Amino acid sequence: MSEEIKHQAHNPQAEFEHQDLSPSGVYAFLVGLAVAGILVAFVLWGLYHFMNRYESNRQPAQNPLVQPSTTETRQVPPQTVLKFPEPRLETNERTEINDFQLKEEDTLNSYGWVDQKSGVVRIPIDRAMQLIAQQGLPTTPKVGTEPQAESQSADGPQPAGVSQPVKGVVR
Repeated sequence: MSEEIKHQAHNPQAEFEHQDLSPSGVYAFLVGLAVAGILVAFVLWGLYHFMNRYESNRQPAQNPLVQPSTTETRQVPPQTVLKFPEPRLETNERTEINDFQLKEEDTLNSYGWVDQKSGVVRIPIDRAMQLIAQQGLPTTPKVGTEPQAESQSADGPQPAGVSQPVKGVVR
């Protein structure tokens, strides 16, 4: 057996790149990019300081009647907050909305007076839905008819103003 390595014939149309991109070129690009980034940061820093100084020099003079404030205006004491008119800003949104929702749930699920002088009461929503399911919605009499007084029927007494179905008549 021969120790020769057989190579295929060289095709002049199929070529490849004999040299890859050198690492020194990549490093030079990265260093140049870093230097450009630092240069831009210093230019912007200088520009902002220049503009700040420019605006500070062109501020109008303060009124001599204004006294410098030594108190912290960001922290307001609780007694001062009560002096502000309604509506006030919320201090803790979550607890305030939770308190509001609990109050609404309590109103929906409890008995209470709406107007005690006129005798209007509030009942829980579940009980109100049960009553509506049992008795139905109240109806108003048709125009031109007089409201009936409470009358006795097979179903029991009906409140005034509730129309009675006519038995035996198909509509």
